[in-house]
Amino acid sequence: MGLQRSARIILIGAPGVGKGTQTERLLKRFPQISALSSGDLLRDNVKRRTPLGLKVEENLKAGALVPDSLMLNLIASELSSRNWLPTVASKAADHPSRPGVRDYHASATAPTEPPPSFILDGFPRTSSQASQLDELVPINLVVNIYTPPSVIINRITDRWVHAPSGRVYNTSFRAPKVPGKDDITGEPLTRRADDDPDTWQTRLKNFEETSRPLLDYYQRRGLLWTVEGQSSDEISPKLFAELLKRFGTPQ
Repeated sequence: MGLQRSARIILIGAPGVGKGTQTERLLKRFPQISALSSGDLLRDNVKRRTPLGLKVEENLKAGALVPDSLMLNLIASELSSRNWLPTVASKAADHPSRPGVRDYHASATAPTEPPPSFILDGFPRTSSQASQLDELVPINLVVNIYTPPSVIINRITDRWVHAPSGRVYNTSFRAPKVPGKDDITGEPLTRRADDDPDTWQTRLKNFEETSRPLLDYYQRRGLLWTVEGQSSDEISPKLFAELLKRFGTPQ
């Protein structure tokens, strides 16, 4: 079963929780979903020397953060190029309990096809950015992926990589065939410099502190859903089931 309604999703989760893995699995399970990465949009526009990309480059060269307004313009430009922006405000069918939110229909989508669905990666990071994003496109599901910090740290400390290829192994659940050796080349595996418990304790603590206002924002808007598990294999089936429940049949 596929999606029958437009799913516009944000994934939130601590470093090491497996957002990338879940995104890949969602794209495979639901082919009508696309992934939009704010980081990829930045790099692509800078590379192509677009007007927005030149403004981004100016900020980066000056050592400044990319302003929220510029990031939103990049996202709006990308959504517009795909004909994925909402139409003029009308009945707010996607959010009957939220007056003023615009209906969402892609003008290029045939009436017999479900509207476009996507996962927005890397944005928003703050409640202010989330509020501004709401004015652009109505997100209708925010997934908070939770894995206990102790599990994440154990997972990271068991991680080994083959640096030339980027292949990642874990001695707990994806061990190399020969300990310490890459399965393909037989070359030695190494540890990443920052894969130590103290560094990760700090990263996870910082994430918890900075993400709380964003989670609270979406909780107040009735969009936040939390899924918990100790591994990606435990989380994925729950995530698939929730998307089918929300978007698999017309509401």
